[in-house]
Amino acid sequence: MSSPYHIPVLLHASIQALITDPDGIYVDVTFGGGGHSKEIVKRLSANGKLFCFDQDPDAAQNFQQAFSATNATFIPQNFRYMQKFLRVAGVQKVNGILADLGVSSHQFDEAARGFSTRFDAPLDMRMSKQGTANAYQIINTSSEAELQHLFGLYGEVRNARQLAQAIVSFRQLYAASGGIQTTGQLKQVASSVVKGELPTYLAQVFQAIRIAVNDEMLALEEMLTQAASVLHPGGRLVVISYHSLEDRMVKNVMKTGRPDGEIIEDMMGRKSFPYKLVTKKPITPELEELRQNPRSRSAKLRVAEKI
Repeated sequence: MSSPYHIPVLLHASIQALITDPDGIYVDVTFGGGGHSKEIVKRLSANGKLFCFDQDPDAAQNFQQAFSATNATFIPQNFRYMQKFLRVAGVQKVNGILADLGVSSHQFDEAARGFSTRFDAPLDMRMSKQGTANAYQIINTSSEAELQHLFGLYGEVRNARQLAQAIVSFRQLYAASGGIQTTGQLKQVASSVVKGELPTYLAQVFQAIRIAVNDEMLALEEMLTQAASVLHPGGRLVVISYHSLEDRMVKNVMKTGRPDGEIIEDMMGRKSFPYKLVTKKPITPELEELRQNPRSRSAKLRVAEKI
């Protein structure tokens, strides 16, 4: 079931790090195609429980098809609401939290979603259809300064200002026909100012827009901030990231408990850390996994244990 939808990245390493008690309660905050969840369920006893989060309606359908008869529960919400909806389910503490960040293979391969640079589709890029601005609105209503900021920060686009200027010029030129409406038109604009290799440049541009559309960085910060309160002592936080900003935030939280990495001292000058690191350096895919799944090439796995 999971392979056509999404090939789970760093599957063995992540699940091996996550499961410390087969009778425990675990959370997969990025269910997607269910690849990681399927392996978690295999390793749980009859007393163990798994809660799966995903805001994508396609993920909910995957769960119903393959997990409805297991000791797993699906929660159709963004993981930024993890603590709230676990409490609704009567769960205060868990033994492990797994997050596989980014976009699933299915979302890239479904042209109508607008995530991929390979297709010409309406500008959308929403993980969920509920109440969020889509890529069309971001591209056609953001100011030049706002566009420059998001391309520079989220896409690490070297000529973010030039790209922002080109987008504003293009949408003004074609305002009468609705501005920039499709991924094909966006690619045309980006191609006119490309720096470096075009495929890499387009990937950076699309990534930046997707992160902005789905408010991914703030959602990640909120989930990571909740994790220490949700985990039992000895529980594991296991995160696979694909973007330098994500990885930096994950590393900061695991080292200091704070997304910004600031070390807080009390009035007596004592420092308090919620985690001990299980992985001093991130685990990355081995050559065989890279060969089978090239999309795993930027993955970094970090693991921390609640003190």
